[in-house]
Order: sequence, then structure tokens, then C-alpha cells
Amino acid sequence: MSAEVEETLKRIQTHKGVIGTIVVNAEGKQYNPITTLITSTKVDYAGLLHQLTMKARSTVRDLDPQNDLTFLRIRSKKHEIMVAPDKEYLLIVIQNPSE
Repeated sequence: MSAEVEETLKRIQTHKGVIGTIVVNAEGKQYNPITTLITSTKVDYAGLLHQLTMKARSTVRDLDPQNDLTFLRIRSKKHEIMVAPDKEYLLIVIQNPSE
């Protein structure tokens, strides 16, 4: 991973309430070493959010073939999950919104 990407991930980690960041490639495999999440949690989040993002992207395209998913935000009682999809990767940020 480039130094610029690592620096950006470190900067995101410093924001209030951020529990962790995950970067996954197009196949849903994670490849960022900078996170505070434990390994089993990273694997769960990476796999499930990759599937959900691909379904959301497909839904957006079904509604309008000229459109594409640019950001996905999910809020639950405990966490807020933000996903920024790109052609080659997904950036996932998990935070505690009450902090």
C-alpha cells in the first residue's frame, strides 16, 4: 500500500468515534494492515459489506443504468458503517456514533 493511502487511513482512524477501517479489493479480500479491529471482526465486516455493497450497486443500476453507487451509509443502534466503493476497492469505516 502506498504511503499516501496509509497516511489517509491513519488520519481517518484519528476521527472521533472511529473503531476501525477496512480496505477490500474487488473480490472482497481485505488488504489493509491499519485497523484496530480484531481479525475475525474484519473478515466478517469485509465479506458481508462487500456483498451488501454489490447488491446496492446492482439495485442503483437497475433503477437507472446511467447511475452508480457512490456511497453507502448504514446506521444501527451500536455502529455507523460507511462504505465508499470504487472500481478496484471498497473503503469501509466503522464508527461509534455516540462518541
